[in-house]
Amino acid sequence: MQGLNTNSIANGADSTRTIALSEPPQWQRVIEKAVKAIVSIRFSQVSAFDTEGPETSEASGFIVDPERGLILTNRHVACAGPFVGEAVCHDHEEVDVFPVYRDPVHDFGFLKFDPSKIRYMEVTSIPLAPEMAKVGIDIRVVGNDAGEKLSILSGSISRLDRNAPEYGDLTYNDFNTFYLQAASSTSGGSSGSPVIDINGNAVALQAGGSLKAATDFFLPLDRVRRALSYIQEGNHVPRGTIQTQFMYRPFDETRRLGLSQDTEALIRTSFPDEIGMLVAETVLPKGPASERLEEGDILVSINGELITKFVPLEDCLDRNVGNEIEIVAERGGERRTFTVVVQDLHSITPDRYVEIGGAKLNNLSYQLARSFCVPVSGVYVAEPSGMFRFEGPDRGWLISSIDNKPISSLDDFIEVMQGIPDRERIPVVYYSIADVHTTSVAVVQVERHWSRFRLAVRNDKTGLWDFTNLGAPLPPKPIVPSTVKFLELDESLGPAKELFSSMVKVSYYMPCRIDGFPKSRKHGSGLVVDAERGLIVVSRNIVPFAMGDLSITIADSIIVPGKVMYLHPTHNFAIVSYDPKHVGDTQIRSAKISPVNLVQGHHVSLVAFNHNQRPICLRTVVTDITSVTVPHNATPRFRGINLDAITLDTPLAQQCSSGVLADSEGHVQGLWLSYLGERNNSGRDNEYHLGLHISTIFPVLRPMQQGSYPKLRSLNIEIMPIHMAQARHMGLSDEWVKKVEVANPSRHHIFMIRRTEAGSVSASILQELDLILSINGKVMTRMYEFDVQYDAKELEIVVLRKKTEIKVMVPTEEVDGNGTSRLVIWAGAMMHEPHKAVLQQSKTLPSRVYVSARSKGSPSYMYGMVPTMWITHINGTPTPDLDALLKVVRQCADNSYVRVKTMSFDMIPTVLSVKTNMHYWPTAEMVRDDKEESGWRKVADPLTTASKEVATAEDDPAATLVGDDPAATLVGGEEVDMEDAGEAA
Repeated sequence: MQGLNTNSIANGADSTRTIALSEPPQWQRVIEKAVKAIVSIRFSQVSAFDTEGPETSEASGFIVDPERGLILTNRHVACAGPFVGEAVCHDHEEVDVFPVYRDPVHDFGFLKFDPSKIRYMEVTSIPLAPEMAKVGIDIRVVGNDAGEKLSILSGSISRLDRNAPEYGDLTYNDFNTFYLQAASSTSGGSSGSPVIDINGNAVALQAGGSLKAATDFFLPLDRVRRALSYIQEGNHVPRGTIQTQFMYRPFDETRRLGLSQDTEALIRTSFPDEIGMLVAETVLPKGPASERLEEGDILVSINGELITKFVPLEDCLDRNVGNEIEIVAERGGERRTFTVVVQDLHSITPDRYVEIGGAKLNNLSYQLARSFCVPVSGVYVAEPSGMFRFEGPDRGWLISSIDNKPISSLDDFIEVMQGIPDRERIPVVYYSIADVHTTSVAVVQVERHWSRFRLAVRNDKTGLWDFTNLGAPLPPKPIVPSTVKFLELDESLGPAKELFSSMVKVSYYMPCRIDGFPKSRKHGSGLVVDAERGLIVVSRNIVPFAMGDLSITIADSIIVPGKVMYLHPTHNFAIVSYDPKHVGDTQIRSAKISPVNLVQGHHVSLVAFNHNQRPICLRTVVTDITSVTVPHNATPRFRGINLDAITLDTPLAQQCSSGVLADSEGHVQGLWLSYLGERNNSGRDNEYHLGLHISTIFPVLRPMQQGSYPKLRSLNIEIMPIHMAQARHMGLSDEWVKKVEVANPSRHHIFMIRRTEAGSVSASILQELDLILSINGKVMTRMYEFDVQYDAKELEIVVLRKKTEIKVMVPTEEVDGNGTSRLVIWAGAMMHEPHKAVLQQSKTLPSRVYVSARSKGSPSYMYGMVPTMWITHINGTPTPDLDALLKVVRQCADNSYVRVKTMSFDMIPTVLSVKTNMHYWPTAEMVRDDKEESGWRKVADPLTTASKEVATAEDDPAATLVGDDPAATLVGGEEVDMEDAGEAA
């Protein structure tokens, strides 16, 4: 915010301080009366809209009409977008509030509550007295400072004519008004606090402050009082504009701009206390004044009335909406007169948005257009995610055309998108509002099968946004088979170059982030291991789970859909497939597999795509093959374990995220994969590029080639190597040392159990830190030797535990390759059974209901439900699994508090009160079902189904739920919190 603070406190912010004052008796009486009208506001903007994203904050407000239940607060508190909130009164009674008005430009809005809901306290108000604001008067700012319930901060007004503060780009900024300035040192949460004088009048509204000084900015109440009178009468608040921003400039500056002596004399005579005039700062192109006013013009009069202040300027505009006004201005000493038609300001302030494919879009607002001096026209991507997540900055995109059809408004956008079939790939031309000189194009895939295409319209009578379904998607067009040729590379690259006809590029879009995975899109390459069946092996860092849209690019020319077939539970690979019929006669070859395992010192060819997605093929040497442990992340997510990692003697290998290792004849000996590791202190996710023996995939690939589904068994343990010196001190005998030396002459080590899996059978027999000496009589010195577990129902294991050799019989358990196959969404939280990474990192399972993520602005976010929590009880009823959870939450009334008992990942129990909101955040359940076109089936929720009969909006705008399409599911978009300590990158 460029050194400025809007003074609303974000959820989770630290409280800083409260200033305690020893007030004089008169101030004490004033404050004792005022605090009864001051409320603390806890609120969420549940969806991205215009300049703001979904967020949860705390702020202040004060009652200005106790009979009608009207609360005055800031515009950035009342929210431009969908709002959910409650006000807490001085006696800690809580009432629901909703916005009835937020000004298009100025930082104020009104919330409404039901006065009858306050039973134990007299509802009072604070009168508005803007005329009492004077330089030098003592004031008190009373409100919710830094998250404290009540804080009283003192100061004195030092200025009445400060230009509006700038809070930064791509965010809300006030303009065309003066601000009052004082030094009262307010902080987060004080937004909306009344600025009170010694008589108990509100003379201004707290709005913002400087982060670098003890300076605060207060909004004058002149236009607030006018708007309040209209609202009290039940009338629309007229607001006019000529799409011009003015700034107040002192006379020395206006003289430099060409102010004539006669005009200055006229102004000084008419207004003896005046020290400046209004100067046109920004005149928007194609606006009412664009062909008349210019930047630097000095405003003299409107309709014959001399204008030097913002209040009479806005009064004139607001009284003449739709009418012509005569403006007199000076430009370079010359007086110019022209007429302008005043435009309705509300007409260029968006009050609706469209959600589609995980994104939110609205008409470009006057707010943003004014900031960058562009015409108020076009469709703005308020939440750039899903199909409208473009390359480059996260925000600021305007769409010029879709599928070669121009887009100038939201209506154009809706009409064009309704005519495009689902899954169609179309060009989208766009540009950044901050860089109108650069136009970009992206080919996107239309996504109508995961998310709903609907329109949200603000309803100020109910405070809700009403949703309208914009129709079912057109079915996807049939895929027409195409035949293409692969690149012909130079013969100097040797036989390994032929492997590029076995390599494809893989793109995976994940509409809902589950299993702790931090991204919604991943790209890489895969190796075709069976062209006849269309089987491809790819890194699990690219395909982490089975909910998503998989695209296979062949020969950089054709794109065909893919399907996730198998996710290996411990090794970093997945098997995906495509339909060979879709590629025509394209000569895709099954990669030839070498039967020889790589060893240290072998010469290999690295065949891969570099960071520019260009093919490379170079000879290098295997520097090492060693058992490695990929660091785990604080928020559990899949990582490859129990692997012998291959490293290469070339720095180029670290620029290639995926590829293969081949021998001199072009036969594949290993896979080159990217491994997802831990999140570092800078908030970025570390990735490791390592090789994996190609033989690792055989236990999965061979059954699939025979037409059966792999049924692997596992000990469900994580192991790590330890050297003989350490093992000796742990009690390893000389006899076992010699056995190890014989079993593996090139590497003397054994394996220690690093982790057992919570809830597994082996965890009751094996213990962490056990040294595994042998399995079924064989000394274990290589990772791949543990593959014996895949087929055995029980294993005889000799372990060294606390210097004692123990022989145990350990049953194995069947593991599947489906990954997470069921998802429940409640109160904006995504919950599923603990995935394998959770079981690996946790020693106990308090419940099988695990919170994987939460949407910003949702009840789960607002009331403190954190990813990595387990939910153990709802309203005192145990929830051991998802079925129990669904049964109890379906009995919870809408818009009511639910007691949620949780257990943190560190085993700390907490009881939360979560307020449901079925209008924006309904309950939903998704189950993997291969019969469905998307691979997932939405299970109809009884409460949601019933609410459809009486409500126009039954779904979640920030994590889009589809409606009647049984193949549709949930889209989390980008605004999803995956981590305890922050949002996903």
